[in-house]
Amino acid sequence: MASDSTTDLTPEQLAELERKYDSESAFRPMGSKMGAVVAVALVAMSVYHFYASGFALIRELLHFGIHLAFVLGLTFLLFSWRKDYRLSGPPKGWMYVDGVNIFDIALAILAVAAALYLPLLPPAEAAQRAGNPNATDTFMGSVVLLFTLEAARRSIGYTLPLIAGFFVLYAIYGQMAPGMLKHGGVAWAGFVDGIYGSQGIYGIAIGAMAKYVFLFILFGVLAARIGLGQLFIDLATVAAGRFAGGPAKVAICASAFMGSISGSSIANTVTTGALTIPAMKKVGYPPHFAGATEATSSTGGQITPPVMGAAAFIMVDFLNIPLRDVLAAALFPAFLHYFGIFVMVHLEAKKLGLRGLSAEEMPLLWKVLRANWLSAAPLIILIYMILSGRTPDYAAVYAIIACVVVGFLKPNDRMTIPGLWDALAAGARSTIAIGSAAACVGIIVGVITLTGTGFRVGAIVIQTASDFAGVVSTIWPFSFFDLQQWVLFFSLVLVALACIVMGAGVPTTATYIILVSVTAGAFQILGVEPLVAHFFVFYYGVLADITPPVALAAYAAAGIAGSNPFKTGNTAFRLGIAKALVPFVFVYSPALLLVADGFTWWLFSVTLLGAMLGIGSLGVAFSGYMLAPLKAWERWWVALSSFLFIAPGLTTMGVGLALMTPIVLLQLTRRKQAASTP
Repeated sequence: MASDSTTDLTPEQLAELERKYDSESAFRPMGSKMGAVVAVALVAMSVYHFYASGFALIRELLHFGIHLAFVLGLTFLLFSWRKDYRLSGPPKGWMYVDGVNIFDIALAILAVAAALYLPLLPPAEAAQRAGNPNATDTFMGSVVLLFTLEAARRSIGYTLPLIAGFFVLYAIYGQMAPGMLKHGGVAWAGFVDGIYGSQGIYGIAIGAMAKYVFLFILFGVLAARIGLGQLFIDLATVAAGRFAGGPAKVAICASAFMGSISGSSIANTVTTGALTIPAMKKVGYPPHFAGATEATSSTGGQITPPVMGAAAFIMVDFLNIPLRDVLAAALFPAFLHYFGIFVMVHLEAKKLGLRGLSAEEMPLLWKVLRANWLSAAPLIILIYMILSGRTPDYAAVYAIIACVVVGFLKPNDRMTIPGLWDALAAGARSTIAIGSAAACVGIIVGVITLTGTGFRVGAIVIQTASDFAGVVSTIWPFSFFDLQQWVLFFSLVLVALACIVMGAGVPTTATYIILVSVTAGAFQILGVEPLVAHFFVFYYGVLADITPPVALAAYAAAGIAGSNPFKTGNTAFRLGIAKALVPFVFVYSPALLLVADGFTWWLFSVTLLGAMLGIGSLGVAFSGYMLAPLKAWERWWVALSSFLFIAPGLTTMGVGLALMTPIVLLQLTRRKQAASTP
């Protein structure tokens, strides 16, 4: 696309853009009859999860199995073998039933049967056969294993299934692995027995999807349908639109609000970007900067309470802590992410002399509230129930009920029965790809459990970090820090790089689960608190959405902005640099997470203030502007000072302030001179 394009995209073009960059939305075209069958299955999936979580008592394994059966069966119906969803209509011929291949229909039926085989066994019989499977058990487990890999390939691409396939080979042929990774190997029957159970495919990942994530995604869809998303965008415009470069600040606020209920970087980018990116370009932001601002803001949704992404709920199960603790821990790191973006777009606006929205372009607060104030009620109910100690599924069920009630009571844009049907189908459809990914991750986690890979990889990470630390700690001025501090630092760098590389082709949730499982041993050896370790991995997995060369959220934004995708991705990474620094901050000062061990308000205040000064200074360095343009050496000086702010402690903060003082004085003088020049 041309970089000067100013043509707004139609809803159809936006939907195609989302399908292009988000494989999870790339559904196959089908005729009305098969479409109706699939819609019934999707609505049944939503109704089942609502009923099972709110009103029924269903065995855990059976609940997980029913969820997996829905996911695998619908994956083969919604996603084709090839990416022929780009065709103008459903394919025809003897092999197709209303656009769906007959083999895919057969695979869907077999997938449902295999997924339900183990959960439907009597519990006593299943327990008796654990560790001693018969031929039928092994066959059904093998079918689920293979179908899970294929479902993940169809819905999210090749990367994750290939990684899972590598782990399968590693489990079986472990005796051929090098060095510390070597183990005795596992026979196929024993491998399937371990993977086809609660330690593998039916484990923590698919369990979190069945218990929590499905309901929260459904809530997000319903909340958007009743106008909560539009309320967020309008309130963001009222709050930030009038300031310099106002549309960019609106994008930040709106994306934070929207992302907090959607949890999808690409969907959030397309939804809010359709409105904010043209507005940013209109007031003078370059197209690549407008797209980058929206993409970076949208990726923050996965780390923004109260809903966040699926990883937050998996963290609840991993750590066995209340959801409110996870949300509390996420609060200020999310604030720092958006603070960093806000600083940089503000400086860019000042540097370019951009205006805010005029009074005629601004919505009136009373009109905004009158139109959609009732839409906020379900979110308020959700937050209240979580904070009061209710379980996540309980809170989500009543928030969903509130969405439906509000939808039918609203005086404008009232929800209809067909509208509710479509929302229930859309909510379930949004979970299919991530459900396939969760099942695929279960294979990897199962292998790690069977082989003890986590501790092996942990030892390798520590050894590699120690080698680097042994060299660096002998060099002045790095020798002021002891060897153990350098080991921790290089270990964190290695884990961060692994998260970014893996996250380039794997969904955030999958990246988080895999890397946490693999690096748990390293973090334990380093003495990093589990909550801190989980957040560290989670944040760097999210960062991959705006990290070139596979910055999918940035590429989707570039499609809306009409800008160069790679340039947009590079700019998005620069704007999101705070997200790359914040995890190091809370590792060295866990008080930033509020609920971590050793929390005190004094430590928290010092850490937060230092982080804000450091992130703000880094924004100045990258923007090349503070009160006036900076020279090249000044930018490097400010960048050095920013790292001293970020390092927790009053001493380093004081040194940073001392280094910044001459730059600030120079900036004041330069601004005064510019103001006095005719």
